[in-house]
Amino acid sequence: MSYSISTLLTRNLQDVFGENDPARRRAAIDEIYTEDCVFYDPSKGVYRGRDEIDRVAGAIRATHPDFQYQPIAKPEELGNAGRVQWVSGRPGEAPAYAGTDFIIARDGRIAVLYLFFDKLP
Repeated sequence: MSYSISTLLTRNLQDVFGENDPARRRAAIDEIYTEDCVFYDPSKGVYRGRDEIDRVAGAIRATHPDFQYQPIAKPEELGNAGRVQWVSGRPGEAPAYAGTDFIIARDGRIAVLYLFFDKLP
């Protein structure tokens, strides 16, 4: 299946990094990422392949299981790339951190994900 850049960005935020259930998270990863995907995390390094993305997303959720990711702007698209700015934290509290996800898509799936941490708005 092929998805729009905006859909990929939104699903990655909610269904991968925002998902607590390991089976649902893995199903989303298999749906929206290419097999040879790469994730660049500025604080933790480079992750290659769906298994690694699943592992790191699970580790992040285990650290902050009650945090929610909220886009603070509509996803933007340009060619085969896009970005979305977001904040994360506990519901009802001020955001704990902010970031921007930048993706490069191939055949309607995420091939590369770059994470940038931003200053809180």
